[in-house]
Amino acid sequence: MTCASCAARIEKKLNKVDGVQASVNYATERAHVTAPSTLTVDDLIAVVRKAGYDASEPVPDAPEVDHARDLKTRLQVAVVLAVPVIGLSMIPALQFPGWQWVVLVLSTPVVTWAGWGFHRSALVNARHGATTMDTLISLGTTAAYLWSVWALFFGTAGRIGLTHHFDPRLSRHDASSNIYFEAAVGIITFILLGRYIEARSRREAGSALRELLALGAKRVTLVRNGVEEEIPIEQLAVGDSFVVRPGEKVATDGEVIEGESAIDAAVITGESLPVDVAASDSVVGATMNTTGRLVVRATAVGADTQLATIGRLVTEAQIGKSNTQRLADQISTVFVPVVLGLSGLTFAGWLLHGDGLGFAFSTAVAVLIIACPCALGLATPTALLAGTGRGAELGIVIRGPESLEQARTITTVLMDKTGTLTSGVMSVLDVITAPGHDLDEVLQVAADLERGSEHPIAKAIVKETSSRGVIPRQVSGFTAVPGGGISAHLQDGHGSPALAGSLRLMHDRQVAIPAGVLNDELPATVMCLAVDEHLIGVITLRDALQPSSKPAVEELARMGIGSVMVTGDTPAAAQAVADELGMDQVHAGVLPQDKFDLVTTHQGRGERVAMIGDGVNDAAALAQADLGIAMGSGTDAAIAASDITLMRSDLGLAVDAVALSRATLRTIKVNLFWAFFYNVLAIPVAAMGFLNPMLAGAAMAFSSVFVVLNSLRLTRFKR
Repeated sequence: MTCASCAARIEKKLNKVDGVQASVNYATERAHVTAPSTLTVDDLIAVVRKAGYDASEPVPDAPEVDHARDLKTRLQVAVVLAVPVIGLSMIPALQFPGWQWVVLVLSTPVVTWAGWGFHRSALVNARHGATTMDTLISLGTTAAYLWSVWALFFGTAGRIGLTHHFDPRLSRHDASSNIYFEAAVGIITFILLGRYIEARSRREAGSALRELLALGAKRVTLVRNGVEEEIPIEQLAVGDSFVVRPGEKVATDGEVIEGESAIDAAVITGESLPVDVAASDSVVGATMNTTGRLVVRATAVGADTQLATIGRLVTEAQIGKSNTQRLADQISTVFVPVVLGLSGLTFAGWLLHGDGLGFAFSTAVAVLIIACPCALGLATPTALLAGTGRGAELGIVIRGPESLEQARTITTVLMDKTGTLTSGVMSVLDVITAPGHDLDEVLQVAADLERGSEHPIAKAIVKETSSRGVIPRQVSGFTAVPGGGISAHLQDGHGSPALAGSLRLMHDRQVAIPAGVLNDELPATVMCLAVDEHLIGVITLRDALQPSSKPAVEELARMGIGSVMVTGDTPAAAQAVADELGMDQVHAGVLPQDKFDLVTTHQGRGERVAMIGDGVNDAAALAQADLGIAMGSGTDAAIAASDITLMRSDLGLAVDAVALSRATLRTIKVNLFWAFFYNVLAIPVAAMGFLNPMLAGAAMAFSSVFVVLNSLRLTRFKR
């Protein structure tokens, strides 16, 4: 593919096949296709070949085709030959007798060999009854070259001693003495320069993703029957155990089964501080082991790892198309035929006006060249490449261009409290006993019930009871109550039914709360314990705010976005956190299923809602929200339910995601404005004879370069 029109043509052909939905991206040179099982990849490739192009199935880790290298060679030859051609044609003092014949010799390789890519593309598309931007370039340069050859051999331009004056505006004197070799070679050279810069810049825009995917380990030290053996990473299987020494990368996602160390996970999460890990902790492939020796059991390999998942999502995001991109593609498919028509009308108009064949011809060529909408095709994909690549570097995985567009329009953010606004690491504040029960009994029941739960509250209680020397007993019939707590039967000789959970759970199970045990205004998380439907005690807990939460809420407010807390905690505990953060809206005592209703309620008020949650309990709300943002480790559940996944629990990243989305959409708008209105304004200038074809070629190339360089500014986006 050589331009956006090519991509639009291939996409159109693929989408004509029954059951096929295809998106073809010119910048990434990839197609993302959804097709029925009756079609094979070879069938789809055959469709592409019938359209006059070729394709192949992507091969993982295959070396990338360097289009810039071939363009560089052709550009170098074009520059060496074009400089004397342009100099001789534009500067009368350099024009020795017979100079125009030397120019013919120097121009021929530029027009034919250096510009062959344009001519080949135009011919291939012509055979299929299609036109692209290369059609305009090929027609313009070929016409200028052939006219000049005709003027040399059959007109008066070949006369020895002829002096050729250059004027940026076109002249109306004897047509047969006009030669346009400088326009032909200048156009090809300038456009080759633009495409070379384009190719280099596109490669730079995608470098963040390539560097990310290259981070994985290449070899791994396998442990079998106590024997260590180094093997290629491709031979590692799920369940295998491998060694990670200090200074080595973790080969793949896994669980630590032996050893303690600190893991530097900056490449995945962007977190600067190493994280301590020990037996039973999870580690992610491509992270760096800094201190101790670890033995890890592989839980995911190859395409199932977090690194591969991030790469796949970012790649799909870059292949996808926003509404603005689809509009640009639609414009580019009709733009070329319209320009060909305008060029023909310009030629006929000036000819009928009596301004001579040469003037009419030159204006028609100038219209062809200046109108090439290459910049239009690059406006969105280059910005998307740079924006999503920069997001991946920061730990923000954006699912697609639609997510970018949604993030730009958000007016309200609903966010969970525990693990989002707070650290999620709870600590016990107090243990309150009910009348007739003692502290030891309450602590024992708490330890028994919470030992089987992974909830942050449970972890805090287990930590507190173990520090007090309480040894938990086995329980039976353990059941988690979503958004409520836990029920089980104690091994106390009677098999007593026991509950641990919220006040709502106690009310639902008709457990009475004795007067004086609880203060309704207690600004803490409350965990009630009941045995045989009688309250025995209450444990109060508090978790610390995330350091990033207050600045993030303040920054969202500055961006005109309202923050709403949604939590299953008590109103008093939730309000205490809200007051600390300066949040006005709080919904407390909310169950996971209620979060979905809250999202729809805010949407019903005309608000554009983003939901920030953990991606598991909040899956329905994340899916319903205009923008779902999953916090934390980027698990499969979080990624599946969200539009944007943050690779660490840092609310500041959510703000960055919105800011990056806005910056990317702003860049796309500037690009499209420049590309579209530039063409619209330049075509009349060229049609009126105010633009020499060579200057038209330079201006068109500059338009594309401007768009690409403007997009690259996103790679320097700061948090």
